Parts: sequence; structure tokens; C-alpha cells
Amino acid sequence: MGHEYVGIVEEVGSEVQHIKPGQFVVGSFWASDNTCPICQAGYQSSCVQRVLMGTIGTQAELARVPLADGTLVATPDIPPDDLIPSLLAASDVLGTGWFGAVAAEAGPGKTVAVVGDGAVGLLAVLAAKQLGAERIIAMSRHQPRQQLAIQFGATDVVTERGDEGVARVKELTGGLGAHSVIEAVGTQESMLQAIGSTRPGGHVGYVGVAHGVELPGEELFFSHVHLHGGPAPVRRFLPELIDLIWNRQIDPGKVFDLTLPLEEAAEGYKAMDERRAIKVLLRP
Repeated sequence: MGHEYVGIVEEVGSEVQHIKPGQFVVGSFWASDNTCPICQAGYQSSCVQRVLMGTIGTQAELARVPLADGTLVATPDIPPDDLIPSLLAASDVLGTGWFGAVAAEAGPGKTVAVVGDGAVGLLAVLAAKQLGAERIIAMSRHQPRQQLAIQFGATDVVTERGDEGVARVKELTGGLGAHSVIEAVGTQESMLQAIGSTRPGGHVGYVGVAHGVELPGEELFFSHVHLHGGPAPVRRFLPELIDLIWNRQIDPGKVFDLTLPLEEAAEGYKAMDERRAIKVLLRP
């Protein structure tokens, strides 16, 4: 189980040229060669040689990472202990939230709405802020998560969901809707809420893993909304994210609100399932 990971390289295979034993590395949840035409276009999560790290399992004392030169990014040095949660966040939830913001074309002068207040949604708020968004609307019903969203840069909080949530976003945006909406849940309701909250010509970046989502063609046709998303190509963003973290310009590690030893992984899943924790960090 597991696909988010950071750690120190113990040994490398004979064909690995750039990653060295002793380095501290951050990896994406998709292993990729980073050289194929798809990778070169910035979509390493669709690499022609991709390997899903969850099938290998990184909630372990040791893990073998395939395509190491293309998958892993080394930090400048062994990081101080307080940076490790943020570097771990870069492996998935930060990189995924960042892709959602990029896919939604968040940027200066834009109003951004974020559907979902899990770790990805919260870090999408951070990403939108870092990308220069003028206004960020966090859609959340949970007070601790609302507070973290505000720390990360949210300017408004909307507690309503579904059609009521859409109406509230439009009310906040002069009846037009947001320029950019990040969908970070993956349900039918959240996707339709995201599309409905977007103004004509605006962009939806969807990064919630879709479960039973079916889009109404006619509604989509007349919305004039751009849709882009999917499994985040985290590897595209890792060098930039590591640099921001290393220089303490962002602190995404705040999403980890429970730390447990590796042998208590099951309790970590239970805490997240019961919404007692946003995101759990496991230490070997």
C-alpha cells in the first residue's frame, strides 16, 4: 500500500546514472522515464513506461523504485527534520493540488474556487496563492480545514454544496462564476459543482479520482467551460516545489496533522476515514 514517499537512497542499479546512494530523494506516485515524448511534454504520469508506485508499495522500510533517474529528484542536501513533512507532501498531494491549479489556469487577476477540503484541495489553495490568484474561494464545511485554507491563502469560505454552493460562488463573483475552479473530490456532485461554479470561458482543473462521474453533454456544451485534469504529472513540478520548500517559501507539510509509526498505518487510514485527520504521516 501507499505511493507517497521520501527517503535516503541505499543502493542503485547498474544503469542508474544520476541518482546516488546517500542522497535524500522525493519521488512521484508514477515512476516514469522522463525522456519519452509524453514525459517531455510534461505528462510523466502517462509515460509510455509508467509504473504505479502503489503497486510496488512505499509504506515499507525499503522500496525498489523503477526508472530511478526519471522518477526521483534529489534535494540539495539531507534536509532538516522539520522539512520532511513538506517534502513528503510534494510527492503527491502538493503536486496534485498544484497540477489542479495549473490545469485550471489559476494566476494573477483570477478568482479561483476549490471544491474539496482534503489534503489535495487545501494544497490547491496554496498553489493558487503561489501562482498569484487574486481571490481564492475555499469550499469547506469543516472549521479546522477552513482555518488551514485561510492560512494557505483562501480569501473566502463557502460552506454550501451542490446547487447552493454554485449559487454562493456566483453571488461572490457578480453572477459570473470563478475564472478557475479546482475539483479535488471525484464525485458526480463535486464535478457538476465545479463546472457550475465556472464562468463561461473559464477553466476546471479536475484532480479528484473520478468515481461514477457522468457528465451531461448538453449542459457541458452550453457551459463554454474548459476541462483538463487527470492523474497529476507530479514529476513535472518536483524541482520547482522542492526549491520552494527548501527555501521555506511554502509550508505544505501543515496538512499532516497526525504522525504515526509505520506499524500503525491501519490506524492512520482509520483516522482519515473517520475525518479525525486530514493527512497522516508515517515514519519508519
